[in-house]
Amino acid sequence: MREMINMVVVLTVLSAFSGGLLAAVRTGTKDRIEQQVLKFQKAPAIKQILSDVSNDPLQDRFKIMDKEQELTFFVGKHDGKPDSVTFETTGKGFGGDIGVMVGVNIESDQIIGICVTTHSETPGIGSRAKDDPKFAGQFAGMTMDKNFATKKDGGDIDAISGATVTSKGVSVAAIQAQDIYKRLKPEIQKQAALIK
Repeated sequence: MREMINMVVVLTVLSAFSGGLLAAVRTGTKDRIEQQVLKFQKAPAIKQILSDVSNDPLQDRFKIMDKEQELTFFVGKHDGKPDSVTFETTGKGFGGDIGVMVGVNIESDQIIGICVTTHSETPGIGSRAKDDPKFAGQFAGMTMDKNFATKKDGGDIDAISGATVTSKGVSVAAIQAQDIYKRLKPEIQKQAALIK
């Protein structure tokens, strides 16, 4: 009985120590991981969408809480005036979640562009959602009151041939961005105006 109690105490101490160590490592690396994700996944998409801005959108950004999720908005300026934002949403693809960066002109409520940031889609098939400018180009210029669903689902977007599920996932991410933008537009405009 005494051996059993000793074993339970030792296991409890080891578990508590290991849990504390893992929590400390997670806390210590959280900012570094966030910077790497920004640099290698989000930054290329942001720079592609906001290619003609006069500022650095990676520096000019703000966060807004939406329900239980914190969203980061990257601000684009033209002639010193903040008039566009990009932010990331997700949709479900064939291989898992698809991250989509969506750029919106906050004055005209038009999509500037979209760009896939992350995916686990089949190379050469679903991965074309990231590589095919024709597919992503369909969203550019659309206003936030349009139907971003694929044509098969009653919307305005042509799916990629052979990658219907991936196309639908990107469309779902765009629809989610549409909902977020409509819901948070006053706060987005307010926060963007504070960027100097």
